[in-house]
Amino acid sequence: MDSKKLYQRALNVIPGGVNSPVRAFNAVGGDPVYVSKGKGARITTAEGRELIDFCGSWGPLILGHARDEVVEAACAAARDGMSFGINTPREVEFAELLCAQVPSMEQVRLVNSGTEAVMTALRLARGFTGRRRIIKFVGGYHGHSDGLLVGAGSGLLTGGISSSAGVHINEGDVFLPAYNDKEAVSRIVKEYGDELAAIIVEPVAGNMGLVLPQDGFLEHLRSEADRCGALLIFDEVITGFRFGPTSYGTLQGIAPDLTCLGKIIGGGMPLAAFGGRRDVMQRLAPVGDVYQAGTLSGNPVAVAAGMKTVELLIKENPYPRLADAGAQLSAVLNELPGEFHVAQLGGVFTPFFRRAPVRNLDDAKRCDTTAYARFFNGMLERGFYLPPAQFEAAFISAAHTPDDLSQFTAAACSVLTGKG
Repeated sequence: MDSKKLYQRALNVIPGGVNSPVRAFNAVGGDPVYVSKGKGARITTAEGRELIDFCGSWGPLILGHARDEVVEAACAAARDGMSFGINTPREVEFAELLCAQVPSMEQVRLVNSGTEAVMTALRLARGFTGRRRIIKFVGGYHGHSDGLLVGAGSGLLTGGISSSAGVHINEGDVFLPAYNDKEAVSRIVKEYGDELAAIIVEPVAGNMGLVLPQDGFLEHLRSEADRCGALLIFDEVITGFRFGPTSYGTLQGIAPDLTCLGKIIGGGMPLAAFGGRRDVMQRLAPVGDVYQAGTLSGNPVAVAAGMKTVELLIKENPYPRLADAGAQLSAVLNELPGEFHVAQLGGVFTPFFRRAPVRNLDDAKRCDTTAYARFFNGMLERGFYLPPAQFEAAFISAAHTPDDLSQFTAAACSVLTGKG
């Protein structure tokens, strides 16, 4: 098998040759990599080349590829039946586990993707409040449902567009302040507060690269939502269970009205969830008037993989080790000269090709994306796989060894300095 030949075949039958735009190499040049298998911190390409992976399926694989206990749990569930479209005991057990780990989620509903979770959370917010308008932040990516692709990050930034054709929304329904801009939020709330259904935010932005909330920003959103009667929604599809065995909101002592989870809670399988206040969640059908459904929601194989992943995270607590690894990696690289710095939190990092801090999308867009492309390809040549776009986050997993990380930093120093 050959990645280049596979890509040429794919172009004939798949738009752009990929089933998700971020998998294309448009931003970095060359042909996409095709992977045949993965184990631990390593993936093997179709050609048989082994790479140390720092993409981790874009976030879900915090335990690494094909963790034995997770695979065994999924296989055991599959042997009992791949899907029923009927309630299963494990759905209840997993919902209880999520609610126990994220106290602000008094009730939770399982769905199949982060896009579905966020789409439904916003529908629920509108149904609960009887209002239509929302605040989202420029560069925040919340899935590809209509209304959330305006001013979005992730693959839209990589493709150089800010919205999508075919989207039918009322533009005035979505306010777009800059991330970390408390004053802009206050102005919108002051003028339009009684029309706002929700304020939605990635509490740590991960779809314009890793951008941290400035001190007081998330607390300000909680206060402003309370002031105007809007619901505060934390999109924790990336951050949920990434920095601790719970949500980022819980770790920060901030209780949103609704939280969206995905990626890690599926253990590599298609699984997501949204949950929050009981009075809000009770508006969902079949008890309420906000409709949501899914044939594969709570799929037994996905739930088994996700539940085992969460159980292992609680038991093993890899988070201090991931944070130390991320801090050491960023410290070494940030000592290098040049227009470059690494943003890092826990085991998540983004190499930004500008020296100044990145606080919002405008800052991120001032980065040298051509330099990132050179860095990406230089690292790929040396055996390391990173997200093929400047505007994405990279991930350290519990499967990465100290030697993997020292090899990475050595290779990165070589690429960045042009030595070796």
